[in-house]
Amino acid sequence: MSNEEFVKKIIETLGGTENISSVTNCMTRLRVHLIKQDKNIFDELKKIEGVLGTNQDGEELQIILGPGKVTKTADAVKEILKKSSPKIGDGKELHEKIREKNSTPIKLFLKKIASIFIPLIPGFIACGLITGLVGCALKISPELANEPVIKLLMVAGNSVFWGMNLFIGWNAGKVFGGTPIIGGVLAALITHPALAEINFFGENLVPGRGGIISVVLIAAFAVQLEKIFHKIIPEIFDLFLTPLLTVLTAGAAAIFILQPVGGIIADGIGNFAAGAVESGGALTGFILAGFWLPLVMFGVHQAFTPIHVSLISQYGMTILLPILAMAGAGQVGAAVAVYFKTKNKFLKKTVASALPVGMMGVGEPLIYGVTFPLGKPFIGACIGGAFGGAVQANFSVGAAALGISGLPLAATTNNALIYLAGVLVAYVAGFIATWILGFEDPPEENI
Repeated sequence: MSNEEFVKKIIETLGGTENISSVTNCMTRLRVHLIKQDKNIFDELKKIEGVLGTNQDGEELQIILGPGKVTKTADAVKEILKKSSPKIGDGKELHEKIREKNSTPIKLFLKKIASIFIPLIPGFIACGLITGLVGCALKISPELANEPVIKLLMVAGNSVFWGMNLFIGWNAGKVFGGTPIIGGVLAALITHPALAEINFFGENLVPGRGGIISVVLIAAFAVQLEKIFHKIIPEIFDLFLTPLLTVLTAGAAAIFILQPVGGIIADGIGNFAAGAVESGGALTGFILAGFWLPLVMFGVHQAFTPIHVSLISQYGMTILLPILAMAGAGQVGAAVAVYFKTKNKFLKKTVASALPVGMMGVGEPLIYGVTFPLGKPFIGACIGGAFGGAVQANFSVGAAALGISGLPLAATTNNALIYLAGVLVAYVAGFIATWILGFEDPPEENI
């Protein structure tokens, strides 16, 4: 059916425009809040061609459509809702309130920390892919390194890392409730190359020590100081004295206390991650990738975002991302097994629709539309991911980007062929595990 017909069918199934209180969307899901929700609505939604699955998060009903399609659908639904009832908003505020209501304190904390880094992900994707593609070109023709265009591309690929501390300082100041530019200024202070020429207590200062860990600590401290100064400084002097005293006080604390502490923490994270993969090898990769899908579903995966960024900041790549990306590859293999094993026509269509985006690293349609509802295929996906993760860890494959997974991640890795071999292993292992485990083929009406 056309997109117009598809949108119309979605709205009708939801009870019409008068039953929809708000709508928003993420990369793969249409998120709606209904005035009244029928208990059969999930079954009816799943019958619509193009709907990959459904999920319930508290009062929020989620319709999984996949990337691209969800944006078109959401825009169309919002436009129809505006015409029928101009008072209806885009649902973002309500969505955030309900997400906060249904979250635990730990999830909220992790989400807050992750939100500092998430705006940087498009930059990591762009720069990581540029660096990876240039690296591939240089392996084929090393003489290209002297070409001005290649040199310019190498600078472009390094740009996000060159300004990373400043970007994070700004975002951290904003997320923690302070003045963003103060966070950026303090990040620039501890990153400034001139620090190397300054000697205190017989030792030169180290620019950028502790990387993003130091930046986050300093920004959080500066925000608290700024709030205190706003309270105690008379309004007439607040505009001048608050930023001055915040930068001077937080800057001193940054140089002599917080940056050294951040350096210790960052070194600890880097040494632990590298040591775990080096000493545990394939076994470490097997365990990490095998348990990654459940961690994603519980929302704990957000804790890894700053770890990835810290590793990239220290070493130029993260050795954890290729391992964890195998969970999605295992799920692709499991879904292929479901496709060939099931007799259910609608399930076959769902798998066929979700597989391309799953191979590109977007796993939600496969999780919620195929493997998780069927049960055993989800376990098969975890097993497949575990074997793929073992390959990545055994060969210490690293990636210089965030925010992408699946096949596109190969271009950003330090060994694309080994990475792709690991993907293939995950596909095959996920397929075999799911085929052996089997699953109860659902009747057409229950899909």
